[in-house]
Amino acid sequence: MRHEPRIVAGVEVFPLCDAVGPMGGDVWRPLPELFPGGVHEDAEWILHFHCYLLRDAAGRTVLVDTGVGPEDSPAASWAPAPGALGAELTRVGVTPEEVDAVVITHLHSDHASGAVVGGVPAFPNARHLLQRAEVDTASEAVLDHVVRPLGERVRVVDGPAEVLPGIRVLHAPGHTPGHQVVQVGELTLTGDVVLHPVQLADPKVPYLYDADPEQAAATRVELLERVRAENGLIATAHFAEPFTPVR
Repeated sequence: MRHEPRIVAGVEVFPLCDAVGPMGGDVWRPLPELFPGGVHEDAEWILHFHCYLLRDAAGRTVLVDTGVGPEDSPAASWAPAPGALGAELTRVGVTPEEVDAVVITHLHSDHASGAVVGGVPAFPNARHLLQRAEVDTASEAVLDHVVRPLGERVRVVDGPAEVLPGIRVLHAPGHTPGHQVVQVGELTLTGDVVLHPVQLADPKVPYLYDADPEQAAATRVELLERVRAENGLIATAHFAEPFTPVR
């Protein structure tokens, strides 16, 4: 599914549709179990797996998340695979070698599996930003599949950090201990802080697979209050439409 880019604070933001489909495998649950307490109009959750490419005025590029990866990726047990990230980057005129930085919001398989393909970094010239809390709490399997093969390309940060001028990451824990979001002007790329529209109606609605549901809800409330105060916009990972005003 093709989505049009937006320019925010001088940065061109391209939504990249990596995949579309429902959860499968052992993680599938009815919507009321996934988001207890929410008001659900749909019978099933159809996820849109979005990554984002940011390009500043100097032509430097930042990729936010790397999608579900190839057919044999860890995400393939439950998410539509292979992902279309490579084709989406081609569509917007960027090769993997031209990506200057990769921000992995967190190390869940649908966000990180495209970073390393066949044991080789998919974006060989990019530094990869991860929060220290995310690396410190990652499983050995995730470290072996994603973090260790990236080697010196990994830049571990603690809390807020600048990726490029005007583009920064913020620690936003709860979904995972080291979850981070990306801020560009009035736009916040939320990763899995906000997973489903029911959490816009009530940010305290939990998600079954949050590592710390209370912390995740507190982070979500704080983030949405800040964005709303700024008359801002969020770019989500799993909504049907990538950009959502917060009013």
